[in-house]
Order: sequence, then structure tokens, then C-alpha cells
Amino acid sequence: MVDLALAVPGAGRAGRRRQRSGRSPARPLQSEDQGALVTAPLLEVRDLSVTLARGGDELPVLDKVSFDIAPGEVLGVVGESGAGKSMAGVAIIDLLVPPLRRSGGTITLGGERLDLLTPRQMRRVRGKRIGFVFQDPMTSLNPVLTIGRQLTDTMRRHLPLSRNEARERAIAWLTRTGLPNPARVFAAAPHELSGGQRQRVVIALALCAEPDLVIADEPTTALDVSVQAHMLQLLRDLHEETGTAMMLITHDLGVIAKMADRVAVFYAGRLIETARTEMLIARPLHPYTAGLMQATPALDAAGVMRVKAIPGSMPGLGATPPGCAFHPRCNRSRDLCRQVTPPLADAGGHAAACHFPLRQEVA
Repeated sequence: MVDLALAVPGAGRAGRRRQRSGRSPARPLQSEDQGALVTAPLLEVRDLSVTLARGGDELPVLDKVSFDIAPGEVLGVVGESGAGKSMAGVAIIDLLVPPLRRSGGTITLGGERLDLLTPRQMRRVRGKRIGFVFQDPMTSLNPVLTIGRQLTDTMRRHLPLSRNEARERAIAWLTRTGLPNPARVFAAAPHELSGGQRQRVVIALALCAEPDLVIADEPTTALDVSVQAHMLQLLRDLHEETGTAMMLITHDLGVIAKMADRVAVFYAGRLIETARTEMLIARPLHPYTAGLMQATPALDAAGVMRVKAIPGSMPGLGATPPGCAFHPRCNRSRDLCRQVTPPLADAGGHAAACHFPLRQEVA
């Protein structure tokens, strides 16, 4: 197993980011219970459920998922393919395509209930308040418009800028994302750029209207391995410069360890563990999280790449077993696990949905 602890961000990293950024800090709220100053969440997701209509049935895709993201924070969302992590991001920005639909829960951004907005109102939220980086950059780019046109249109839609001001800012953003010859890129069509260049453009598009939150869904998966590290460094640098909060969706715990302040682990459409990154990496409570850590590729003493895969596979839609969805793959499962769905139980800021968490011995 890779020593993920070596990549864990240092304490107070999010606070230092916000100090370096030019943004005003979030308004603190006074706690009535303790009199302490606490920061109000930027994004609050409560009991978010998504279903897929099939043959007259409503199959659960997300099952009452709840989490927060604080101003300037990076929340890493991790899980295998089919866990529901990408679906959560798409549901937040209301881009679900039928037969998928949001079937329950609330989504609040800066005090505004996004789940109550009309499609027209949500179009104003996307881009201005929430930026999105898709896995495939061509999903975000119009193939018939130049890069410059797409950037300037986005900024002028959300910011009070003249055409010349928008052009100057667009070239500045292309420069900021590390693209060589930004004036050439500004005039280029998407098909004239490489995959890595297109993803840098998409990151510029996501940030150019100065959103409060960026949702990055597997932002490096579609890129060559040689480009992935550069793209992650770019996201990290821009996040530190702008102070923008981020929901980073990935299957790679190594990426989470380097980038995230907190982690949310998804399995079969449910949130099964959440904690601060250093706490989770040092001592995972859920067997699935521990399995993900052990499944991270590592070199053995002979220099051979080894991967310890989790046995079995994620249950398909409509095939989630009763009780804990992970119990068929878990070597700690007991009758209780097969019969009763475990609640997400919080213990000192570290929550896990497991009847027999790893810090406890199974009788």
C-alpha cells in the first residue's frame, strides 16, 4: 500500500489559502451553545436522493446523501466507478438528464436553496456561483466557437465587462493556466488544441466568472499520465490563489491526500465515511475505505507494481443488498451487517456507516 500519509496536507492549509487569496473571509456565525465563532458552510447538501426510472420502477442512484463544504475548503469525494460520486456533483448543478431525476433532499449555497430554483434561475447559478470541470474537456467546450469567444461570453454573461475588458481577462486567464502563446489559444477552435490544453481552457472557463465553488469531476482521468501531475498542480495553485471552494471528485485516494482538506467516501450511492483528510488516511474506520487505500498501486521490494484489489464488485442499480451494501465484499461482516443498514455515526469529527468499524474488534 502506498504511504498516503506522506501526501497529507499540513494542518491549517485551508486557512493559509484564504489568507493568501484576495477574497473576503466568510461571515462568521456566533454559536449559541458555546459562544464560539464558527464559519457557516458555503454548500449544504441534506438527504440528497437521485433515482433512475426503469420499467415503471424508481431505482435509487443516490440515497439520502448529506455533506457540507466550507468557504475556501476542498472536499475530496472518492469511490469506485458507480459509487454515485459524480452523480452528486451533477445533481447539485441540476444537469441530470431523464430518466434520472432528483427525488429528494435540499441543496443550499450561501443561504440560497438551489433545489427550489427554476431551470432559468439555475442557469445563472452555473458559471457565476458554481463552476464545473468535467472529466472530458470536450463536454464543456462548444466545438464551433473559438476559445476566446467561449471565455468572453461566459464572463460577460456573469460580470459587468465590456468586450475589450472581457478579452483582456480571457487572455490573462489563459496565461494563468499555463498555456503557451495565449493569444493563439484565444483565437483557436477546440479541435486545434491537445487534450491537456483543452482541460486548461476548461479550468479557465470554470474560474473566470469568479465562482464561490468549483466542482471538478475526475479532472485528470482523460489525460495522459505525463499531463495529469501538471493539471493537479495547476488546480492546487489556482485554488490557493483564488480561495475558491472545491468539490474534487476522483477514484484516486492519492489525489485526495494531496489536494483535499476533508474526504467523503461514497459506496453504492451512499456516503459511508467522512473525516478530515489526515484523520481518515491515518486511521480509516470503514473497511471499504481501508480497501481503497490498499488498492492504491505500490512498488514492492523487488520493484514490481502491486495492487491489492477489493474482492467482488459494486452492486448494480436495483441490486443493492439489504443491510450494509458493502457486506458481500467485507471480511468483517456479521448477521447484523446483512440485516440492518448502518447509520453514519459521528465520533469526534470522524463519521462512518459501519456496525463494526476498524477501531473496534468484532466479537
